[in-house]
Amino acid sequence: MMRSRPTRLFGAALAAAALALSACGATSDQGSGSGSGGDSSASAKPATGLQLMVPNAPGSGYDTTARTAAKVLEDEKITSQIQVFNLAGAGGTVGLQRVVNEKGNGKLAMQMGLGVSGAAYTQKSKAKLSETTPIAKLIEEAGAIVVPKDSPYKDINALVTAWKADPKKFAVGGGSSPGGPDHLLPMQLAKTVGIDPKQVNYVTYDGGGELLPALLGNKIAFGASGFGEFLDQVEAGEVRVLAVTSEEPIDALKEVPTLKSQNIDLVFTNWRGIVAPPGISDEDKQVWIDALTKMNESQAWKDELAKRGWTDAFQAGDEFGAFLKEQDQAVADILTQLGLA
Repeated sequence: MMRSRPTRLFGAALAAAALALSACGATSDQGSGSGSGGDSSASAKPATGLQLMVPNAPGSGYDTTARTAAKVLEDEKITSQIQVFNLAGAGGTVGLQRVVNEKGNGKLAMQMGLGVSGAAYTQKSKAKLSETTPIAKLIEEAGAIVVPKDSPYKDINALVTAWKADPKKFAVGGGSSPGGPDHLLPMQLAKTVGIDPKQVNYVTYDGGGELLPALLGNKIAFGASGFGEFLDQVEAGEVRVLAVTSEEPIDALKEVPTLKSQNIDLVFTNWRGIVAPPGISDEDKQVWIDALTKMNESQAWKDELAKRGWTDAFQAGDEFGAFLKEQDQAVADILTQLGLA
């Protein structure tokens, strides 16, 4: 979700050992359905033979979400062991191309979100999200404006004042390629406070795992990313969050003000979900939907949401497909405004 005056994204308010894989796809005793939702009441046996690809580096928001989901699925015996693996490159579009190429492979799915939606445009990807099979949207997460502990900027307005004075020399870091949430956030922030987005000196890192060392090493003036990627460092006193981008303060960072409370009229919320290759069977699609629906209903997942400050935003099947279509158009509109699409 991103909201400034002109545009909205998402409403008001994204290697282990290989498993022995069945040639006939993902399997489970769960009853098959229409593919537009999950039947969480069926099934005694866990789904088997599933792989979940992360299209960027270890330590990223996608990586954390995928591995957290896989752990809950396994611990709750909703699935047997899931192979989670990373295939980084080109803002997630290397992974997107892999998913599209795996047409009919019901064993494979990809963790994704707003970043992949944007990168498909800015990276001129031949593979499109519209070619994939929507499975489920899992979470939303607010963005954060973060500085190292020794930064001279003690609040967001002081940072904005310095940024406006010389935007080209003011390095801004994010854990996504142009078109991703960490890029769209500072661009929208710049536009909101009166900086030409084309003057922003944005430095790309491959996920929060690479962004954090740059921030701690003072290679950038501030970082823009999902707040959950910095919680450990906030608690350790290594970084300071100057503002969160949600509508209201968040429980995980209760003392941190929102942008709106600091008279900056911008709300921005990232989201993450899961898609599968094109052309998979209705049965394989339903295995994924049923598994993730059960995960979302579990107390273990609810505990992870609370622990990580994620917001439950579950949508499955056709409902998620409609959401993806809306997001694709919204991203295209914003990137066109920025001259990037």
